[in-house]
Amino acid sequence: MSGHPLDKPIWTALQTRQAHFDPKGKLARRFPLDVSPLAAAQNRTPAAIAALTDLIPSGDDISLLELAPPGPPAGVIATTAPVFQMTATSLSRGRQDSKLEPLGDTDAAEMLALALLTRPGPFRTRTHMLGRFLGIRDGSRLVAMAGERLQTDGFIEISAVCTHPDYRGRGYGAALMRAVGERILAEGATPFLHTYASNTGAIGLYRVLGFDVRREVVHAVWKRDASVI
Repeated sequence: MSGHPLDKPIWTALQTRQAHFDPKGKLARRFPLDVSPLAAAQNRTPAAIAALTDLIPSGDDISLLELAPPGPPAGVIATTAPVFQMTATSLSRGRQDSKLEPLGDTDAAEMLALALLTRPGPFRTRTHMLGRFLGIRDGSRLVAMAGERLQTDGFIEISAVCTHPDYRGRGYGAALMRAVGERILAEGATPFLHTYASNTGAIGLYRVLGFDVRREVVHAVWKRDASVI
């Protein structure tokens, strides 16, 4: 594959460190439905676009995230939005007063509930299988979390950063992002993330943490046109 690996991060991930999620796709690949709607085509040829279209499940959608997603074919409705892709080579220091704990299978239901409440991005019953997650609890209640999503050789994405509305303003998101990001850096990889270009508040926080905009990419959601028989 030519170009920077983050120009097509979904395809790169599904070809490298996360290839086990779709080991058979040749022209197009996607994560399992209960893991993520993320999908990508190898290139913009008609055959690859047709293969990508075939991955759209009935009653569901797929999400593309890359520098220049292909245009949707006939029978597919697409919505698009500009997204900033940000990377960090180091992270700023900050106070860490909260106890961070690893999250896993036994926490899956709580993680899904928190994500559905706060909507940090697509999160499904097995999204936590994409990487390592950390959380903050108030007693037994999960009130904040952050983890990893796309993983390529040399780059790991920070994602699903969310805090329960009753606990915002306490620095939980920043603390979790620092912990996840510092672990990635310690392992010799570069942390990256995606945020809508219109989300100025989040962009400001990420800059304070040490992230800079690498480039603008496009988030496209494809679904089948129900009016087409």
